[in-house]
Amino acid sequence: MRFLICVIDHQTGLATESEMAAIGLFNESLRANNHWILAGGLESPRTAAVVDNRGGTLQHLDGAFQNSEEYMSGFWIVTAPDREVAHTLAADASRACNRRVELRTLLGG
Repeated sequence: MRFLICVIDHQTGLATESEMAAIGLFNESLRANNHWILAGGLESPRTAAVVDNRGGTLQHLDGAFQNSEEYMSGFWIVTAPDREVAHTLAADASRACNRRVELRTLLGG
């Protein structure tokens, strides 16, 4: 099964040196245990754009689709044999980045 672990934050790009080191160790652990698929950090929602080309009318709006104090500042896409293991990985991710995370199953497993 594949899962998305979203980092919930209110300040993009402000991880401390110790947080970055812990994230690096967590990433190494994911790779070593064959859970790693992809990970990345995201710029501030101020740099986002919403593009809607449904119905043949293109709309381009600067900014995020949702205005909130908290937003997704990074993510991991991982593979795990079941949701229980995914919960453990999410707990480890939260501890490593020192942020709350959201765990979601990718459609199609």
